[in-house]
Amino acid sequence: MIRSLNKVISNNFIIKKNLIIPYNNYKFSNKNNIYRNFCTNNNEELFKKTSIPPNIVFRLNLMHKKSKELRNILDNNMGLGQSEIKKISKELQETSEPLGYFTELEEKLNELKELQTMLKEETDEEGKQMIKSDINQLKEDVIEPLEKQLLFSLLPNNKDDAGDAILEIRAGTGGSEAQLFTQDIYEMYRSYSQQKGWKFEPLEVSTTEVGGFRDVTVSVSGKGVFGFLKYESGVHRVQRVPETETQGRIHTSTVTVAILPEPKDVDVQIHDRDLKIDIYRSSGNGGQSVNTTDSAVRITHLPTGITVAMQDERSQHQNRSKAMKILRARIYELERSRLQAERVNERNSQIGSALRSERVRTYNYPQDRITDHRVGINANLNSCMNSDGLDSFIEEILVQFHTKELEELLS
Repeated sequence: MIRSLNKVISNNFIIKKNLIIPYNNYKFSNKNNIYRNFCTNNNEELFKKTSIPPNIVFRLNLMHKKSKELRNILDNNMGLGQSEIKKISKELQETSEPLGYFTELEEKLNELKELQTMLKEETDEEGKQMIKSDINQLKEDVIEPLEKQLLFSLLPNNKDDAGDAILEIRAGTGGSEAQLFTQDIYEMYRSYSQQKGWKFEPLEVSTTEVGGFRDVTVSVSGKGVFGFLKYESGVHRVQRVPETETQGRIHTSTVTVAILPEPKDVDVQIHDRDLKIDIYRSSGNGGQSVNTTDSAVRITHLPTGITVAMQDERSQHQNRSKAMKILRARIYELERSRLQAERVNERNSQIGSALRSERVRTYNYPQDRITDHRVGINANLNSCMNSDGLDSFIEEILVQFHTKELEELLS
């Protein structure tokens, strides 16, 4: 959809009053950020207190203006050929969703403006409270969700965002405390997935003697899983007093989180000749089959050197199936990251690097605060760890990243 957003200025013309006019005739003012004689919509003030940046509002106004002109051309059937009709119809279809949100948001912002005017003029205290309640409800239930929907609709389609994900959590620095926090993070995402109606399937779990996990790998399935979780990747830092601490000192530990898009079979082709498969006897604490059958599987992808070992299941077939699922996701992520790095370098963007940046988040237990350092957002820690507040926290992070990405694409 972003391509349509740029067409109005990337083409060498604009359409006005059924005439094709070179856009050079319309001077662009950096100071006022408008095309004079073209963009006459005065809604910039309405959007100032929203999360929609001014340059995106400006582009949306242009898109809305052009859309009206294109519809007028189609309605008047101005001797267009089938190819021109098809091209215009496609562009109108691509822009219909963001323009629908944009128009509805503008209407609701006008309603908000009217309510704020009524509040200033109201003299009765009870009447003021009723208006304030209506204002808060309009903001929280209508305007804020519309802002998010508008921003999301403007982003280019990413097939990975709609699909499933592989979640990998590993204990970092901090010894046993990091391992215990790895389990806490695992439970946080498990509760969140349950709240969202996603399937949460552990694939590989490495436990410790003191409790907690060394590392855990999970398949998370459902609508839009990767799109929601992709910015969770990075180093998560915890500051708290461990249960074993007798002096009451605050310890700092880290956990690494990786979110990989789970590819379909058609996305990644793995040839048998590129695999080295080792079968061996399971070891460690476990069920009846441990140390009794050759059910454990280690698969190495020779071209990339990626190795996955699996022994959690009783049968060799089940272990191989799980190992291949993880291997396929890691190979896909390797190639995806390579292509993303190339794109980032080409446009000198900071967006892609943020996905793997150090210390993306801090969980401060003494202050009951969780902070995302990339976008500077704070939330209640206890609420997020219980998944109640995690959804709104993640959504706000998504809004910030998507806004940044849009500004990069439009710059």
